[in-house]
Amino acid sequence: MALRELQIRNLRPADKIYQCGDDRGLYLEIHPNGSKLWRYKYRYHGKQKRLALGRYPDVGLADARRRRDDARRTVEAGGDPLAERKHDKLIAAFNAGNSFGDIAREYIDKMVAEGRADTTTTKANWLLEQLAPIANRPVTDLKPLDVLAALKRLDAKGKHETARRCRSFASRIFRYAVATGRGETDPTSLLRGALVAPKVRHHAAILEPEQVGELLLAIESYSGHAVTRLAMQIAPHVMARPGELRMATWQEFDLDGAVWKISAERMKMRRPHEVPLSRQVLIWLKELLSLTGTEGFVFPAFHTSRRPLSENTINQAFRRMGYTAGEVTSHGLRTTASTLLNESGQWNPDAIERSLAHADANSIRGIYNRGRYWDERIAMHQWWSDYLDELRDKAAQGKPARLMKQQA
Repeated sequence: MALRELQIRNLRPADKIYQCGDDRGLYLEIHPNGSKLWRYKYRYHGKQKRLALGRYPDVGLADARRRRDDARRTVEAGGDPLAERKHDKLIAAFNAGNSFGDIAREYIDKMVAEGRADTTTTKANWLLEQLAPIANRPVTDLKPLDVLAALKRLDAKGKHETARRCRSFASRIFRYAVATGRGETDPTSLLRGALVAPKVRHHAAILEPEQVGELLLAIESYSGHAVTRLAMQIAPHVMARPGELRMATWQEFDLDGAVWKISAERMKMRRPHEVPLSRQVLIWLKELLSLTGTEGFVFPAFHTSRRPLSENTINQAFRRMGYTAGEVTSHGLRTTASTLLNESGQWNPDAIERSLAHADANSIRGIYNRGRYWDERIAMHQWWSDYLDELRDKAAQGKPARLMKQQA
């Protein structure tokens, strides 16, 4: 006989669990503590099973019957509602433990284990912070519109380059999720063209030889911290990226062999790089040795030898010398070297590219050229240092106005 609401409300607990049946396998289970629990009894492949449908009165009689009917349809279609519920719970638990942020942090940990540079992993963590609106969402639930909304917040603030980098970072996380069996697609692949394209910004660089000489003369007369001055003096000669230079350690330098060996982990292109050291650079390095000792960073921070110079130190020194951000940057010194060396016509462009540690567009050709041009690069670096000295000396003869202002 089917149950009625009034009858259910009047049911009282007993010393033992007892049941009150409704219809078509639905029944109410009354516990000694007063709990009234809905159950659905069915057979699947000849085995008796039961499915919990909720607690009364949270689940009323009508709702319990609807849930029973849904389960009955599953059984009639050949499925097992209890097995499906367990599967759904596993999926839900799996998704809850695999949010975008969880997978992103795991991906960053993988970067660390692979020996990626500290600056690279620091930037990855910063990009994850920018994607905070989607960090706690299960990666399988995120749709293109969800990711776009997070990116548009950055776009609206004028941070177009940040938005572009965040989209690229998110794409790597989604692809990693797919590769590790926790994702299905990369929704960012549908967002190409949806963001404001950032304007291409080139690193400010001095390209006129006379102005290069003035800069070198100003650097030589810099009255700030000696380590900063020496970093600025060495930077134009070795053509390294600012991060590669400021993170340099003494163990990378072979002063007797006149070579600086940088491991692949510290290079942007993830391949080892060697820099020939001219006589001028060796003199400056020996001066640095007297200031820092032979352990740790070649260019230590002012307040502690355990950390390198700040990434802004050299650029700030240029500003104090009177150079604006639109005139010269530490990274722009590489552009200066590339431009003037190529304009000299004396050196193979491939040798120049190797000294700048640029990746070859042709991967096979890049591998073939990796060990070539060393002798030419040794000669080129010495010529380049001599040429820079010549430009500095010519500037000293003319006493440029910028230097006279600094000295005054």
